[in-house]
Amino acid sequence: MFRLIALVLLICAGGASFAGVLQTKEGPVQTTQMLGGLDTPWALGLLPDGSFLVTERDGELIYVSDGETNRVSGVPKVAAAGQGGLLDVTIPRDFSQSREVFLTFSKPQAGGAGTALAVARLSENGKRLTNLRVLFEAEPGGSGGRHFGSRVVEAQDGTLFVAIGDRGDRPSAQDTSNHMGSVIRINRDGTVPADNPFIGQSGIRPEIWSFGHRNPQGAGLDANGALWVSEHGARGGDEVNLAQPGKNYGWPIISYGTHYSGEKIGEGTSKPGLEQPAFYWDPSIAPSGLLVYSGDLFPRWRGDIFVGSLKFDYIARLSGSPLREVEQIKGPETERVRDIVQAPDGSIWFISVGQGAVYRMTPG
Repeated sequence: MFRLIALVLLICAGGASFAGVLQTKEGPVQTTQMLGGLDTPWALGLLPDGSFLVTERDGELIYVSDGETNRVSGVPKVAAAGQGGLLDVTIPRDFSQSREVFLTFSKPQAGGAGTALAVARLSENGKRLTNLRVLFEAEPGGSGGRHFGSRVVEAQDGTLFVAIGDRGDRPSAQDTSNHMGSVIRINRDGTVPADNPFIGQSGIRPEIWSFGHRNPQGAGLDANGALWVSEHGARGGDEVNLAQPGKNYGWPIISYGTHYSGEKIGEGTSKPGLEQPAFYWDPSIAPSGLLVYSGDLFPRWRGDIFVGSLKFDYIARLSGSPLREVEQIKGPETERVRDIVQAPDGSIWFISVGQGAVYRMTPG
């Protein structure tokens, strides 16, 4: 209760003292703090009426509307340990009619936990979730608190992509009899789309869209509806990948990084039949959150990819073909950027874990 009061005070304190300016290659941009006082915030969902939702990894979902914050009841029970907890939140295009929100989280399972996707209805006052049901959970799950992923993205056709980490078990990313280290695609009711790439193939989980991923913590669609993911490498080798159906992205057979011990990973940086990243970082930046920009406020950025850095405290802007990092947007506000999303008006919102805050970025 006391922390929620602090959140209310922060959001109501007035915008001027929480506004700053970041310099970019396209000129200055203004950052405005929309909410502060957060504890390990993970994801941000913007609602059509201007209100928004924020997840905190320990299992809290916070609703913000007209300067008032509420803790939302009815969230799923989470295994809040290590990197696990309440993770992504996604608002579907039909929210105004359905009131549905999608949540990913580490679901307690026998012997550990697995990445799961749930859907629920948000009450009109934003204070509770109802009709919560789990649509998917990764099987067989795993022990430990590492590499859950996890983002959920609504595709243009209404299906759902969910990015899942390898749970620290490297070989599992190449084992398609489980869901670890993959992007999965399901229908909105949890069933498997008939056009998924591995439908009818024995020994392969039918939900799998692509595999060979390590720990994807960013995902977003481009203007053509293609899915891009950003994923953590080990020591070096963080990647941005265009996640295409049926493709194998190589982990842990190929990588541009090394193990934390300094030893070589797998068989090198390439192998026939395995996909190359569209871009990679070495050293690692710890990428989290990914946005392909399509708005009107920053017309020169349309089509560019924005990725948050947890390690070096900046927002990477990637552009061109081949894809390359063309800019690092950096300031006190960008301390450990966890999520980055586009608002309907074209502004860019992001979460700073280090600041415990949500910021809105607009032209300066």
